[in-house]
Amino acid sequence: MKCIKLPASQKIVTMENSYSNLFIFILLLLFVSRNEITKNFASTKSSADSSNYKLVWSDEFNGNTVDTANWNFEIGGEGGGNHEQEYYQRANATVSNGDLIISGKKEDVQSNHYTSSRMTTKGKREFLYGKIEARIKIPVGQGFWPAFWMLGANIDAANWPACGEVDIMEHINTDSLLYGTLHWDNGGHVQKGDTLLYTPSDFHVYAVEWDQSSISWYLDGKQYHHVDISNNVNSTDEFHQPFFILLNLALGGDWPGQKIDDSKLPANMYVDYVRVYKKA
Repeated sequence: MKCIKLPASQKIVTMENSYSNLFIFILLLLFVSRNEITKNFASTKSSADSSNYKLVWSDEFNGNTVDTANWNFEIGGEGGGNHEQEYYQRANATVSNGDLIISGKKEDVQSNHYTSSRMTTKGKREFLYGKIEARIKIPVGQGFWPAFWMLGANIDAANWPACGEVDIMEHINTDSLLYGTLHWDNGGHVQKGDTLLYTPSDFHVYAVEWDQSSISWYLDGKQYHHVDISNNVNSTDEFHQPFFILLNLALGGDWPGQKIDDSKLPANMYVDYVRVYKKA
């Protein structure tokens, strides 16, 4: 092999080009690796979401108004059984750009100084077992209490808590805790729940998977809570009957407290969709 001696200046340029090419190669390798990791993670999340289920009902909120074939509006300012301060009315629920928007506002209606909306599928869309999920972005502020939950369809006859309650998502005030809780009657009110640290002000998919033996809670496809509802374990007859879905943004109440941060109002809870699946 012939060895050619290069001038010093050309050696420097050649070395700089080599380092430059090496640097570009490393950046390209890192970029490809990152994309591959992201793609694999997304694949893992999506496969956990609905692989064993078939969609049986959804509201994608693609119209211009709330579809009353699916939803009822609760009206009134009696505190929702929790000494909440808002007056629930239809006007605070709108649909825009593919989202349901529930707005909490500082305004007087009758003796209430705040307004919001509480929507239910009672008598219209009721479900026994399956996967119930919604993609939601919630407001965060002192006194705010957004919720995505279910109640037993027999609540008028059985009353609470004998009708059963499944809290798929609850959040209060300014903390970073997601609450998933089950309520029922067993010689008195019984509840069993768990919490998870997360980023509440981002969009998330909140879900439960519910069958004859258990209810499991998920955030973005990852399970964080599980309750055995076999009748011989927890006397949970309530959870073997149809339930309906509720969405609301409460302001104040026994749990978050009665101090409300008016500077954060109006506040919006965004719901991209609500979906119900049955096992295929």
